[in-house]
Amino acid sequence: MIRILIADDHPLVRTGLRQILARHEDMSVLGEAEDYNGILAHLRDTEFDVMLLDVSLPGKNGIEILKSLREIHPALKVLIISTHPEDQYGLRALRAGAAGYLTKSISLEHLVEAVREIAKGRRYISRELASLLADSVGRKDADAPAHESLSDRELQTLRLIAAGRKPADIASELALSPKTVSVYRARILDKLGLKSNAELARYAQRHGLVD
Repeated sequence: MIRILIADDHPLVRTGLRQILARHEDMSVLGEAEDYNGILAHLRDTEFDVMLLDVSLPGKNGIEILKSLREIHPALKVLIISTHPEDQYGLRALRAGAAGYLTKSISLEHLVEAVREIAKGRRYISRELASLLADSVGRKDADAPAHESLSDRELQTLRLIAAGRKPADIASELALSPKTVSVYRARILDKLGLKSNAELARYAQRHGLVD
């Protein structure tokens, strides 16, 4: 039996995933969490084989959670399920320790297959992500897009700024202070060689960082 934990801040998504997985006799959803604290609470009380994790959780995002769990629960296998396409977070997720990365547009059959493969200790990588991995092999740092130098939190902040979100809203969503958001914005502008939010928005659009 594959013991599964679902971590997503949207109740409807959690319910949908649970219902899909419950149709299969070799899978059992033993817990649901909406943030990092909820994940830790479940991991203290229950042993899980696989966790389905959304990238965009409130507070700690999925990439940060992956890095933390790799230190304290290294045996837990994590499958990222995200609304963001592979080229936005896929490589970062794998580097942070994810066993796989799927978008929420994936077919039900592929989702179930991914859970089973990951439970066996294998990785599950889509063709799109495999192509990105192949492109990244041997690529010199100088050839990489400038935004790949951003930290996970800076990239998340960039996407929200580019989407037109106000600093106060960004601070609330990321559980940061407005001052910290301003610091991140300054770092992003410096690393990307840009001067304004308008330039950030154009950069993000050009590189497919906004929906």
